[in-house]
Amino acid sequence: MTGSRSIVPFVAAAAAATALPFVLTPYFVHVLIQILMFGYLSYCWNILGGFAGQLSFGHAMFMAVGAYTSTMLLLKLGLTPWLGMLVGGVLAALIGLFIGYLSFRYGIKGPYFGLTTLAFAEISRHVALNIAAIGGALGLYITIRSTDVWQMKFVEKGAYYYVILGLLIVAIGVTRWLELSRTGHCIVAVRENEQAAQAAGIDVVRYKLVATALSAFLTALGGTFYAHYVTFIDPHTLLNMNMALEITIYAIVGGLGTLWGPLLGAVVLVPLSEVMRATLGHSYAGIHLAVYGLALIAIMLFASDGLVGLFRVFWRRRAPARVARISPGREAIRP
Repeated sequence: MTGSRSIVPFVAAAAAATALPFVLTPYFVHVLIQILMFGYLSYCWNILGGFAGQLSFGHAMFMAVGAYTSTMLLLKLGLTPWLGMLVGGVLAALIGLFIGYLSFRYGIKGPYFGLTTLAFAEISRHVALNIAAIGGALGLYITIRSTDVWQMKFVEKGAYYYVILGLLIVAIGVTRWLELSRTGHCIVAVRENEQAAQAAGIDVVRYKLVATALSAFLTALGGTFYAHYVTFIDPHTLLNMNMALEITIYAIVGGLGTLWGPLLGAVVLVPLSEVMRATLGHSYAGIHLAVYGLALIAIMLFASDGLVGLFRVFWRRRAPARVARISPGREAIRP
């Protein structure tokens, strides 16, 4: 009976998530898709930045690899994006392994690894800008005339919602696996103390590379979704610092290395950004960005461990009161 009760919230949440596109207006469906997409991308970044503790500014590059690879395969060869996204994921993972091996093999870590990934992202931006065969500065367009599931083309936004919801579930599943598996424990051990992990027999470079490859692969899948959702990609929108920072910020604000942090960060910050843009974006140039920045500062001041940490503190403070209500006759436990 207890087991069936514990499943009820998940069943209710799944039913609500499935029904949302039918009860929301197209604009709110778009905002919801943005929440899920950036939540997914933040989960991908969190594998490397949160669990492995390696600051990265190169995930916009991995995202671009997935977007460009699947789009080029679709436009040139007619290959379905469902397969093209896997090709892009493998290519992004190989690039991640290359960058990671160059860095970790020679002891580059922390902010220096972040600068290395930023340098590679900038190199990839200039490459994409100057190669006409992949669109150059003009970018690439994906034309949608009718719904084609095999080509990941949908007229209604609601269909894209279910695609990104599926990807998000995969990302949450991978994160949960990292929390429970030996691989995840080794990755966290490397983050906490590399010398102690190495002394315990853990191959530090190997597990850093595992986190890098897994993070890059999943990020590239998100890049394919992004390309087919917005139907246009170019170096200016994909390979810029804003995209890299957005992916990073949601995970940090939500809670690094946690199961629900990236999603919680996206749930709070994406609507906040939309509200700021809608209410202040037409008054003074950039004022909405300044207010958004102040809101971020306020959140981090009150939630230094992320929003998940804030909820944990609140939950601990409420725990004695809950116990007292369950056992009202015990004087040892007071609210």
